[in-house]
Amino acid sequence: MRKIVSVLSLVFLTYAAPALASSSNWYEAAGGRVRLITAGQPDDKGVIQGTLQIDLKPGWKTYWLDPGDAGVPPSLDVTKSTNVASAEMSFPPPHRYDDGFAKWAGYDQSVSFPIAFTLADKSRAGQIEADVFLGICETICVPLQATLTLDTASDPDNADDAADVEAATAALPGPEQPDFGVTLVSAGKDELLVEATFAGDPSSVDFFLAGADGYQFAPPVRRQDGDKLLFSVPILERPDKTPDKGGLRYTLVTEAGAVAGMLPYPPAP
Repeated sequence: MRKIVSVLSLVFLTYAAPALASSSNWYEAAGGRVRLITAGQPDDKGVIQGTLQIDLKPGWKTYWLDPGDAGVPPSLDVTKSTNVASAEMSFPPPHRYDDGFAKWAGYDQSVSFPIAFTLADKSRAGQIEADVFLGICETICVPLQATLTLDTASDPDNADDAADVEAATAALPGPEQPDFGVTLVSAGKDELLVEATFAGDPSSVDFFLAGADGYQFAPPVRRQDGDKLLFSVPILERPDKTPDKGGLRYTLVTEAGAVAGMLPYPPAP
């Protein structure tokens, strides 16, 4: 994805904490610190819940799944882990910012991203070795790259870890509902048009759409059509072929809360 970053530091410091606990050590960076946590036993599908904690210093910020005009989207690579098949990261409702240079989506306070780790064999512990990459910014943006390690079975009943994971999960958007979400109105060559369904003040509503699988979007533009609230999303890039499966992740934020869901891919040209 095309991302414009104000200033990139090309020096990456990587730190691997010993895998002695179900939470990693903190990795310290210029604008804050990060660590991984897991809590509890795997469920029937072999999934263990965890979170990536980002503790920001005052005045610093970090980014959502799709930052928009500028920023570094967070990523997590667990391919070097043992007995970990996958890790799916989720995101709390973002905020939209306009710093005079670019419009972007993210967070200006400390934030946690819940992660569902799926074990390859749920009868065995997972040794997580996760390569984390994200951007934290003040007046400049500094890419943060760290390797965080932990043992999911070392301290699974730690009450503090469980409380952190529970709080991170509770902060996520709810699932889309028939009376709370967005629907696709049209998908043309240059834009998507969606209608928001919600309760409350329209001025509090914002819509965030994440590009994926070759699709890239500009920030949505609000359109009021009578009592309907629409968002026009310019399409910047699209693949040559429409993907067969999946869709585009969105979050709708209102004064009454937030929901997340999926929209179908716009057809390829």
